[in-house]
Order: sequence, then C-alpha cells, then structure tokens
Amino acid sequence: MRISRLTPWGAALAAAALFAVPAAASAGQQRTTEPRPAAASADDYYAAAQGKTGAALKAALHGIVRNQSKVTYDGVWNALKATDQDPANPNNVILLYSGRSQSKSTNGGGANDWNREHVWAKSHGDFGTATGPGTDLHHLRPEDVTVNSTRGNKDFDRGGSPVGEAPGSLTDADSFEPRDAVKGDVARMLLYMAVRYEGGDGFADLELNDRVGNGSAPAHGRISVLKQWHQADPPDAFERRRNQVIFDVYQHNRNPFIDHPEWVASIW
Repeated sequence: MRISRLTPWGAALAAAALFAVPAAASAGQQRTTEPRPAAASADDYYAAAQGKTGAALKAALHGIVRNQSKVTYDGVWNALKATDQDPANPNNVILLYSGRSQSKSTNGGGANDWNREHVWAKSHGDFGTATGPGTDLHHLRPEDVTVNSTRGNKDFDRGGSPVGEAPGSLTDADSFEPRDAVKGDVARMLLYMAVRYEGGDGFADLELNDRVGNGSAPAHGRISVLKQWHQADPPDAFERRRNQVIFDVYQHNRNPFIDHPEWVASIW
C-alpha cells in the first residue's frame, strides 16, 4: 500500500519500520466483514469525510471506520503484543497507565501480570467481551492486573489519590486520571469509539458526555476534560505506529483522530 501526501501517515510508516510484528500477529483474527481495499493514499481513505464538519463529519467517519476486520477476544492477547511493543525491547509491551515495560509472556490474571484493559469500560453499553466493541483494538491496551482493577469502569476526570503501580495516575470514587504521557491517547481512543459504534452491528450507540458515574449507560465522560487532554497530549510516534499496525495487520481501519487531530474540535 502506498501512503502519500499526509505527514502523520508517513511518520507512522517510518516508525513502523523500526518494529517487528510477531509471526503470530494474525492469530485470532476473524474476518467478519470485508476490509476496505488498500487506498492509494491517505486522502483516498478519508475521501468521504473531506470538507465536512460537525454531525456530517461524524457520520462520514463512521461510514469509513465501520469497514473493518475483527479480532476474537483470545486473539487480542497476541495483537496487543504487536501493537504495544516496547520500541526499546521487542520482547516487552508498554503498559498504558503504568508506563512499565513488561515481558510479553507475563500476560494473564496474576497480581503482577498484564491483562486486557478496555479503555471504554465494557460495562458502559454492556458489550462485555463480545467480538466488536469488546475486542476493538483501537481501545484495548495492556495494563497491570491490579491497576486495571483499580480503574474498573470509572469515567475519566481529574483528581484523586495516587494509584499504586501507575505513577502519575490518580483515582477517586467515580473517576480515573491517567498519567500525562497518555492522556491524549485515552481521549482519542474514546473519541474513536463514539464514532465507530453508532447503534449498528447489534451494539449500543456509544456517546460521550460531560458526566462521571455513567455506570451501564452507553456513555463515557467527561468530554470537556477529554478534549483538553487531546490538545495537551498530541499523537506521538508510539500512538501513530500503533494505529498503523492495527490498520495493516488486524482490523484494516484507523483511528481518524490520530491522523487528523483537528477533527475533534470540528465534531465536539
């Protein structure tokens, strides 16, 4: 696939060349829809969204990113070993909130293992681990088992007490604040989910709001804080490379807010 005329995509491809994707990368991949044919350029991929704003832009992006292959929940294990590989150590993954580099082989359920964190809490819309939103790699990340439990299904907001094993993260009774280096990553993952899942596919219409304590409602907050995090922490090489691996190897769709950060303000 040739990518041209869009700087972030070119940077992503250059960064991707620095990492090896494991041979087992495609294990657990389930083609439940036909992937979009490889575009001749980034402009082609987003052609239907060009020139649109607001609700029309959101609808156009949904039409683009909903065309994807899907991964089974078991397949997520191997996928995360590729998408979140430590750039300094190909045997490790980087844990999202903890920032810790940890052996890929230590995934599981033990206290110091890493497991599959649903950044859009799976109870917010009650989709669980169903193939679809429950296995969408654009919001699944490796995280320490204990930290994952601490985050639970809390909405995202500022403040609270320090989180053990996740330096820089804070939590209170109804919210979680990630470390500064991934605040924008968290925001863009939730923004993607709100565009990708619009009530089709047999799943709930996921939307962002400005509340905490959303519980099992198909909503996540706080959007005002997430927008500020998106601005303060723009996409970096790790995030762009991750987006590219998901597109090339697994789902064949992209997170548009990594490629076009300016679209966030246009929609929200």
